[in-house]
Amino acid sequence: MNNRILVIDDEESLCEILKFNLEKEGYEVNCAYSAEEALTLDLSVYSLMIVDIMMERLSGFDFAKRIRNSSATETTPIIFCSALNGEDDTVMGLNIGADDYITKPFVISEVLARVRAVLRRSQSHRQWTMSAPKSIYEPDITFNGLRIDRNEKLCYLNNQEINLTKTEFDILLFLISHRNRIHSREEIIRNVWSNDVVVTNRTIDTNIARLRKKIGSYGDNIVTRLGFGYGFKETV
Repeated sequence: MNNRILVIDDEESLCEILKFNLEKEGYEVNCAYSAEEALTLDLSVYSLMIVDIMMERLSGFDFAKRIRNSSATETTPIIFCSALNGEDDTVMGLNIGADDYITKPFVISEVLARVRAVLRRSQSHRQWTMSAPKSIYEPDITFNGLRIDRNEKLCYLNNQEINLTKTEFDILLFLISHRNRIHSREEIIRNVWSNDVVVTNRTIDTNIARLRKKIGSYGDNIVTRLGFGYGFKETV
């Protein structure tokens, strides 16, 4: 069965260009000329959506938020394709849950390459999810642009892998899994280190400091309560 792609853009000529080139690659392609029109379709049948951002009435960002809140489309890959090329726009798009972000004007060969890459990742993830025993597979833990893959033991910041040590990974996983409360150092030690390892308060503090730097602005969400310990707060 061919991958089906939905192109959503209010520029009809651009939709036709994408449709022509994607169909040459063997994809089945439909076009919608507004987010409102797209929402009238059965979106669950699509393997990928290429979405403009600056559309009248309902923007691409708002459209993406809606489909991410539907169980039928919450995992459907999205590529934003927009003339908005600022860093903040890209970060916002990725935070909403987009799998990639392409700026206009684009080179069609780059679009095709990114489509192939996103579909390849999506299909690999789906195959692993279907084949993994339910008792083994663990869903990702996310907080806005921060994502922890518990199966691969990887951490992503705005869809970019960040290099964490095992200890930093385990600390972040524990804090974000038990967010919005303060944990004592003793509690963190019990959940992160093995019983035969001697851990000092200084070791915890050093690992927390390094972790804060590596996760960018989300480092502010790891809060310190003097005399008590650390916690991951959703709002700071």
